[in-house]
Amino acid sequence: MKHEPLPHATRVDIDRFMGDWYVIATIPSPPEKKAYNAVERYERSADGTIATTFTFNKGASDGPQKIMRPKGFVGNDPSNAIWAMQFMPLIKAEYVIAHVDPEYRETIIARSKRDYVWIMARTPQIAQSDYDRLVSRVRALGYTAELRKVPQKVR
Repeated sequence: MKHEPLPHATRVDIDRFMGDWYVIATIPSPPEKKAYNAVERYERSADGTIATTFTFNKGASDGPQKIMRPKGFVGNDPSNAIWAMQFMPLIKAEYVIAHVDPEYRETIIARSKRDYVWIMARTPQIAQSDYDRLVSRVRALGYTAELRKVPQKVR
C-alpha cells in the first residue's frame, strides 16, 4: 500500500531531545507487544550517533526486565527529524520524529509504512486530553491500527 509522504517535525534540537521518554502508547513491534513500563533513553555518542537504551518489563509490571540497545543515526535532513535505528548489523529501520512539542515534553515517532508508531512523553502518565490530542495526530498521519496504551508505574 502506497502512503502519502510522512510529515515530520520542522526542526528537532538533538540535545533537547536526548534523555528519557516514556512510551505512552504504541502500535507495537513484536518485542513490545506485552511491554510494561517502557522507556526509551537517548544519549549522544562521541561518534555522532545516538546511543539508545529501550527498557521494559515483559508481560507484567513486575515482569522480567528486557533491554534493547539500538543505535540511532540522524539523517542528512536539515530538520534533524529523520533518523535510522540499527538493531542488528546492516539493518537500519526508519525512525521519523513526526511531532515534538516546543517544550520537548511529548513526541510522536512514526514510520512511512504506517506499521509502527510511538507516542512518548517525559512523564509516565499524561492527561487524557493530551492523549486524545496525540492520538488524533497519529490518525491524521494515516495510521488506522489500534494503539496499545503501555502500562506505566506511577513514579
